[in-house]
Amino acid sequence: MQNRTTIEDVYAATLQRNPGEVEFHQAVREVFDSLGRVLDKHPQYVQASILERICEPERQIIFRVPWVDDHGRVQINRGFRVQFNSALGPYKGGLRFHPTVLLGTVKFLGFEQVFKNALTGMPIGGGKGGSDFDPKGRSDGEIMRFCQSFMTEAFRHIGEYTDVPAGDIGVGAREIGYLFGQYKRITNRYESGVLTGKGVTWGGSLVRTEATGYGAVYFTEHMLATRGRSFDGARVLVSGSGNVAVYAIEKVHALGGTVVGASDSSGAIHDPDGIDLDLLRDIKERRRERISVYADERGGRARFLPGAAVWDIESEERIDVALPCATQNELSEAQAVKLVAAGVVAVAEGANMPTTPGAIRVLREAGVLFAPGKAANAGGVATSALEMQQNASRDSWSFEHTEERLSEIMAGIHERTAATADEYGVPGDYVVGANIAGFTRVADAMLALGVI
Repeated sequence: MQNRTTIEDVYAATLQRNPGEVEFHQAVREVFDSLGRVLDKHPQYVQASILERICEPERQIIFRVPWVDDHGRVQINRGFRVQFNSALGPYKGGLRFHPTVLLGTVKFLGFEQVFKNALTGMPIGGGKGGSDFDPKGRSDGEIMRFCQSFMTEAFRHIGEYTDVPAGDIGVGAREIGYLFGQYKRITNRYESGVLTGKGVTWGGSLVRTEATGYGAVYFTEHMLATRGRSFDGARVLVSGSGNVAVYAIEKVHALGGTVVGASDSSGAIHDPDGIDLDLLRDIKERRRERISVYADERGGRARFLPGAAVWDIESEERIDVALPCATQNELSEAQAVKLVAAGVVAVAEGANMPTTPGAIRVLREAGVLFAPGKAANAGGVATSALEMQQNASRDSWSFEHTEERLSEIMAGIHERTAATADEYGVPGDYVVGANIAGFTRVADAMLALGVI
């Protein structure tokens, strides 16, 4: 009871110290709800104020990013880097360029990243960054000038032994290239390990592009195996149609499943005969058009639902697996009820916190296998850490070797999460297992390093 009081007191203080940051509050609440039994078993965490310390970023950096657009007008954006926890290694986490990015967004992502990175078993801490800059509709020249301005401030806060950013929403190989070029220009060092997600020809890693989507499917495959199931013959919904979603679809199809729905911000497509991945990639990656074009060109039974989420698709056919791969809080409680009615067996988060607390409750109460993002989508950061290994040794691995390492890491995350859930008396609860396994690894390192 005392530990429960401690958790609530720390949570109340966190809300007070971080007003208005709803997503950050949600992320903290989700982890704290798993920790009562941990504090009962490890009172040293309470004595050392680990909860209070783990909720407070080690460093929060906000800076102005001025740049000039193609019309000669000066534009101003805001840049962020939240260096959350370095107990296990240098801060590691992506940069997100999107107009919705605020400090609270970056803090929630950084907090999640701490535990996600810990679950990989690799020596990396957690951080996150980004800007409210929107690359959509901007020319290559504008994006280059923005990235150069962003790095002109950010360079002083990062480094291969300090903080290693990567890509996220709105930040791909093009943006990483411009950022790295400016870092090299300012520092006069070809420090490959300072950024991950680089192009393969100049220090990047094979499989990094595919890693988050592949990893989510690998994790789900291990979950399904606990019930004697697999992707073979499974019907799957995947939200989004960006990098994570595309490669999740690719791996599901390779394992014998059929993805029947995908989406973007304009709406969802339903293709009962299975998504034509080549067509989807041509539309979204090469032509950069809206997903509605898919239904027009695919024909047959494919249809577009304007303004709808993929979870709103009405169909008489069962849905076995759902992979939310778009953005935070996209899968609602009402939509979770629909998935349960459709027969869903497993839901794995390919994005960061895409499932609302109400939806998670519905899924868990219905006995659906549910994998939180800190476990299921850790493949991206795991492969970034593999890229760091290759950079440090001046080496380059084959696609097959790197994918095998990714598969091993995801199997290890699943085993670690499941074993922790068993240890704490909640077998099959991947939320509790992931939260406790990630938390205890970071907490033990914090204890070992002293009060810093």
